[in-house]
Amino acid sequence: MEVIIEANAEKAGLFAANVITTQILRKPNLVLGLATGSTALIAYRELARRHKEGGLDFSKVVTFNLDEYLGLPPTHPQSYYHFMYENLFRHINIDKGNIHVPSGLVLDPAGFCDSYEQEIKAAGGIDIQLLGIGRDGHIGFNEPGSSLGSRTRVKTLTRETIADNARFFAREEEVPRFAITMGVGTIMEARHIILVATGAAKADVAAAAVEGPVTASVTASVLQLHPDAVYILDEEAASALKRRDYYRWIQENKHLVNKVISQQIRARLGM
Repeated sequence: MEVIIEANAEKAGLFAANVITTQILRKPNLVLGLATGSTALIAYRELARRHKEGGLDFSKVVTFNLDEYLGLPPTHPQSYYHFMYENLFRHINIDKGNIHVPSGLVLDPAGFCDSYEQEIKAAGGIDIQLLGIGRDGHIGFNEPGSSLGSRTRVKTLTRETIADNARFFAREEEVPRFAITMGVGTIMEARHIILVATGAAKADVAAAAVEGPVTASVTASVLQLHPDAVYILDEEAASALKRRDYYRWIQENKHLVNKVISQQIRARLGM
């Protein structure tokens, strides 16, 4: 697990966009796991700009979204499909057949969730999974208490999540009470995970996820066990970290690893 601290939300989003861009250039048929929410918007805007102005090619990229409200059609302005279409998909040259977003209108949710898992496997697994984090530490809609080995399934939202998401609806009563979400176990199978958190409101939960115990009460904490996970935080979201200075020191000196290795090679070769 790595912790990157950027000055502000803009730079945190750009860092995430840089990671995704680099991987697309290395692997044009990248399988990309996507999240919704305000934290991801900066990265999506930058990726769309790079496509428009720099020709970043999404034609072979395959995407899988984390979640969707159960009961909302894709045309609903608060559906996550609509969010993704408006903020990313319609701005890039992605093949519509390569887009996968859970359906909120399925009549057999359990069967759909099984098929979603199979589609991810058929695509070769997710190469990079982009995540945000809820105020209670959830990733996707894996609310506190979710099994850390869970798979894609229907999840009941907590009152806190419903209240947080009410700002997007006319009334809190309109917020769906259920969602289809990738499970924690599904997320952890991604080869590389990026979690972006910004703002002072995320400071305590970011600290719990990064430095606290691994617990189902804070599902984002499970990323501590992933071999290639990165938390990208802005200064405000990082403000409660106890080892903040150490993470910065690593970030500032990481490039010296290659220098040390080069020196060792020269020494052994007598150069």
